[in-house]
Amino acid sequence: MPFRPRPALAAMLILGVLAALLCSACQLNRELQLSGKTMGTTYHIKVVTGWLTSGTDLQRQIDDRLAAINKSMSTYDPSSEISRFNAIATAGETFVPSADLREVMRVAAELHRLTDGAWDGTLDPLVNLWGFGRKGAVGQAPDEREIRQALAHVGFDRIGLDPSGTLHKIDPAVTLDLASIAKGFGVDAIARLLGDNGYLHFLVEIGGEVYARGRRRDGNAWQVGINRPDKQAAFNEVYRAVPLTDRAMATSGDYRIFFQVGNHSYAHILDPRTGRPVTNGVVSATVVAANCTVADGLATALMVMGPEKGVALVNRLASVECLIVVRRPDGSLVDHPSDGFAIR
Repeated sequence: MPFRPRPALAAMLILGVLAALLCSACQLNRELQLSGKTMGTTYHIKVVTGWLTSGTDLQRQIDDRLAAINKSMSTYDPSSEISRFNAIATAGETFVPSADLREVMRVAAELHRLTDGAWDGTLDPLVNLWGFGRKGAVGQAPDEREIRQALAHVGFDRIGLDPSGTLHKIDPAVTLDLASIAKGFGVDAIARLLGDNGYLHFLVEIGGEVYARGRRRDGNAWQVGINRPDKQAAFNEVYRAVPLTDRAMATSGDYRIFFQVGNHSYAHILDPRTGRPVTNGVVSATVVAANCTVADGLATALMVMGPEKGVALVNRLASVECLIVVRRPDGSLVDHPSDGFAIR
């Protein structure tokens, strides 16, 4: 006689099968991809997660966090926190920064010290003078008098950082531009957000700055490409590939933001010591570090320092590696890696 389960038992069996299938589906990995716009650029995020993860809620959290950072550090927003600090016209006036700005300024002060001023967050007047800031393109190189006038109010040591975390201006005319470190901070903030939400495997990229945690869906390390440092190169043309796990990577270069006057090209990486674009042959500097805030700022500094001093500095720093690329007069590219830099 065939077995015919009672209706109640049949229902329990069906529920058990569904629960088993549901639990199994939770274990199946997928790569959730999220993207958007922030800080005048774009972001792309990959999260290895279960099939039931809601991308909508995660996207909202990410966009809200990035909007808060942009509201703090954008010089293009006259009501932003950094714009309010820049508007202060009295030396010694106390400014109480948000936790985000306070952390960025702490790292900024350390980068300024480590690089002997090659990284400087007070280049705002020079950035605008050369047409790379909020005042828009100028289409010509400024004269020596204009450069000297701007340089007179450049220097991170013109800003006081009190042990309590408050800021004040020593020179009332000094102004901040943290664009060379803010995207890296944004990457770190989103990485923390994902970690706080329990995610163990993800890749966060904002404007080319990256943090990778854990592994890809296939179990291999994340692979992050360094763009070929040529003005004619496509944005997805890879010069070198770097395996990245639980590390950040940032690249600075002279081949995307520049203007041309005759046969001369002026790039946006400015030397705080001369007030002019760098002319040392460095076309790209990539830094791998524990966090992207440091990697972002240090990559800019290495463009200024050049290969010899730059690599020597990185070789003295714990858990930091770099690749500095120099273009020879004949157009060929020469790599200058730190001792432990890994490429493929």
